[in-house]
Amino acid sequence: MTGAKPVSEWRDVYDFLDQVRMRPGMFVRGGSLVELQAILYGYRVASEIHGPQAMMDFEPQGPFTEWLWPRLGYAYASPFGWGIEITKAAEASGRAGIDLFFDLLSEFKAERSPEAR
Repeated sequence: MTGAKPVSEWRDVYDFLDQVRMRPGMFVRGGSLVELQAILYGYRVASEIHGPQAMMDFEPQGPFTEWLWPRLGYAYASPFGWGIEITKAAEASGRAGIDLFFDLLSEFKAERSPEAR
């Protein structure tokens, strides 16, 4: 992750998430993962409308969410979505949901990187 970048230099959703990780309070009110999930849904909708359609790992059946459920101990996807379920898991362990989200995101990205294969 690099330092703060202007929006014009963001290449994809992961660049946006890097900025959120550095300054969550600037992007996500109260560190709410439900809000972050809504922002990412909006990103997906905007990319579909304005093209080209972005690959969204964070959709209900997307790669991140499919990877996440077993990590959280679920055999099936939760109808509440990843924002709520990560928040619940974080609260149970005494952590902030946004911190757990970024830890999980780092694991997910590391496992998907070409070096991990």
